[in-house]
Amino acid sequence: MKSFLICISLGMGMALAGSGCADGVEQPASTADASLAKGQSAVVDAESAPNILAIAIGSKDHSTLVAAVQAAALEDVLTNAGPLTVFAPNNAAFEKLPAGTLQNLLKPENKVTLARIIKYHATPGTFTSDNLRDGQQLYMATGHYIPVKVEGDQLSLQGAKVLGTVKASNGIVHVIDAVLLPPEE
Repeated sequence: MKSFLICISLGMGMALAGSGCADGVEQPASTADASLAKGQSAVVDAESAPNILAIAIGSKDHSTLVAAVQAAALEDVLTNAGPLTVFAPNNAAFEKLPAGTLQNLLKPENKVTLARIIKYHATPGTFTSDNLRDGQQLYMATGHYIPVKVEGDQLSLQGAKVLGTVKASNGIVHVIDAVLLPPEE
């Protein structure tokens, strides 16, 4: 049976035939192919600080977001080096959507639309609550800008309130109470 080694380079999963990976152990082709299909998100590291995806997976309040990220095949984006700031809607935020909306978005034929909505929740860079200012415009991964609103200690974007913030190894996660919807194109 033909064997391959898997080498994960920063931000990219690449299969290389031959030798030269970290542990030097060859894997059967089926294992290599399965790992390749997942890319960077397939890397398991129990010693490093959790990345954005690991934080979402570990939160019982973000299971709907994780399902949406998986349906849109964006796991690798949330595990790459970053930095990235994500405004992560909690499960209650998804429940505020009109009936049937989430179920419709999770269908394979709506993958592009779902990915666009999820990307509208992410901005390159590290934006903590301390360095976000009222009226600041955040450039989102969709190419749109979203204004930041700060009233007293309350931070919000398009009416979605920031409920809490978690530092990740590859950026920042701000938990929000509403799903942000990009403008129609």
